[in-house]
Amino acid sequence: MRILVINPFGIGDVLFTTPLIHTLKENFPQSFITYICNYRTEPILEGNPYIDEVISFSRGDIKKLFRKSKTEALKKILSLIKEIKKLKFDLLIDFSLDYRYNIVAKFLGIPKRIGFNYKNRGRFLTDKINIEGYNDKHIVEYYLDLLKFLGIKPSVNRLELFLSKKDEEWAERFFKNNFAPYFHTWCGSKGQNDFVVGIVPGGGASWGKTAFYKHWPKEKFAYVSDELIKKYNAKVIILGSVEEKKICEDVVNLMHEKAINTCGETTISQFAALFKRCKLVITNDGGPLHIAVSQDVKTISIFGPVDEKVYGPYPPDEKHIVIKKDLPCRPCYKKFKISECNYNHRCLTEINVQEVLAQAEKLI
Repeated sequence: MRILVINPFGIGDVLFTTPLIHTLKENFPQSFITYICNYRTEPILEGNPYIDEVISFSRGDIKKLFRKSKTEALKKILSLIKEIKKLKFDLLIDFSLDYRYNIVAKFLGIPKRIGFNYKNRGRFLTDKINIEGYNDKHIVEYYLDLLKFLGIKPSVNRLELFLSKKDEEWAERFFKNNFAPYFHTWCGSKGQNDFVVGIVPGGGASWGKTAFYKHWPKEKFAYVSDELIKKYNAKVIILGSVEEKKICEDVVNLMHEKAINTCGETTISQFAALFKRCKLVITNDGGPLHIAVSQDVKTISIFGPVDEKVYGPYPPDEKHIVIKKDLPCRPCYKKFKISECNYNHRCLTEINVQEVLAQAEKLI
């Protein structure tokens, strides 16, 4: 069986599909699975042993290419269509919520096409689940529900991101070079006087210009980092993408203690490899949270407008603590849209540093 999976969304969304991918391969071990994603998420899937081929392609990528060269964009589209047709897929699993993907799949003769019908965008799917959004349970569970159309049940519920030997060795060198006197701690010791904490003051890149709606104030990240260093002799790494350099630099500049700023200096895989060696990660809601969860690292995540029951750490576990404010206006991110905030982002600004530090103490 040849299976085509399409997910053009961000880091978290792609990681949410990994339990389904693992289950597919377990049930159809001779299958050939091709996964189409966007260029940012491709590294998350490259080392996955349950995926046979990864293709980087999404509407967003094509729009960027069209701005540079319409000819090159059309060539890429036609090349992908030819490749899909040549591979003669038996099954499409479409997470895109976009009819254009499944109409192309129908045109190319993929006989079974599974996905979600949101605003009638799944009308060219053969088997679909009608949704008005992801509301009442975690997205992973929505995704796993699609397996019913194949007559199989989920066998895996954990997020998976597999690291290469190269990335593991890179992270090991990084820790040796930056934490040489403390090397014994992160590679085995459980003593509370010496450990590494990852701090992610950005996140939410898939939201674009409104990503700041998900950000806890940088001054509070700086304060928490300082307190962890002073009280527990923690070693702090600030992490983020190249687009988040400014916010990461601001956090470092607001701190009184020393932290190592890796923002924009790592690949996603190196980012994950650093997380794997941290004792704790403190982060906003977003892709970095789910990368940390995939590496089995303890996390504290700060949720504002987004529903943690739908987009939070998965599976829920006592080592993954979500901090939120129960306000009548939250969650205000619904049906894939964020409402205009008339309350000065109280859901985030009213979370105080002592709440975060108290939860950190539980996990240390």
